[in-house]
Amino acid sequence: MDTQNLRAFVLVAESGSFSEAADRLHLTQPAVSKRIAQLEAQLNTALFDRIGRTVDLTEAGRALLPHARAVQVELQAAERSVRDLTGEVSGNLRLATSHHIGLHRLPPALSWFSQAYPAVHIDIDFMDSEQAYDLTLRGEVELSVVTLSPAPVEHIEVQRIWPDPLDFMVQRGHALGEQGRLSLRELSEHPAILPGLNTYTGQIVKSLFDERGLPLNVSIGTNYLETIRMMASVGLGWTVLPRSMLDDSLVALAVRDASISRELGVIRHEGRSLSRAAGAFIDALESHAGSD
Repeated sequence: MDTQNLRAFVLVAESGSFSEAADRLHLTQPAVSKRIAQLEAQLNTALFDRIGRTVDLTEAGRALLPHARAVQVELQAAERSVRDLTGEVSGNLRLATSHHIGLHRLPPALSWFSQAYPAVHIDIDFMDSEQAYDLTLRGEVELSVVTLSPAPVEHIEVQRIWPDPLDFMVQRGHALGEQGRLSLRELSEHPAILPGLNTYTGQIVKSLFDERGLPLNVSIGTNYLETIRMMASVGLGWTVLPRSMLDDSLVALAVRDASISRELGVIRHEGRSLSRAAGAFIDALESHAGSD
């Protein structure tokens, strides 16, 4: 079974688009269609239903997908094993990270790494941490630098890099900021601007209120912390943000019955061996952890 055809199949399956798969493979759409047709002919079955512009996996396609992904992971591991025999730190390193970490945590390590290992090509995808976990589980990225899940995730190995204390914040001059020490119950009576409650940070906040049986009055939700800071700074509600994002437009609230924090770090699939480039990148993150 041709590995290039399998690669095209995986990309079409994941994107739901022949044109997007063609872009990622740097091929024309007809060339990708030909690869899929060859694979379907070899297997003597259709792998996709094509209805208008919609591309969906058939039952046979769904059965093939996990095996095709496993082949991709094994091929990447074989390539790394051969390349690593030279002792040179080189090759491609595909990472996933969140926008917040990319802006506020990665730059010192990334700058040093790119100068120390110019033979490594780094491909960074920016996304929510929850999406990065999913890509890591599917073997599509070697490492993800993310907000760590509050609960263990099966098949994921975690390396903590940064503690990230969180603070309750509100617009400077807001009435909540003038009340001294507050309780969670008092906060629950006011509108909040928070990361989506499906995010790890949102889950951490929600669990505090759930444990006390308190409602969480979320008036606006977005996953972009910079946007949350802006909306809180103009008085649309209180929020929870990393302490490092506190600026002159906001004031930290003293909440007497709650302490809140999260952790940031690196995750990888437990079944995936680290390339030299990935190992060197983790070392760079650890050595620059205090430089952000």
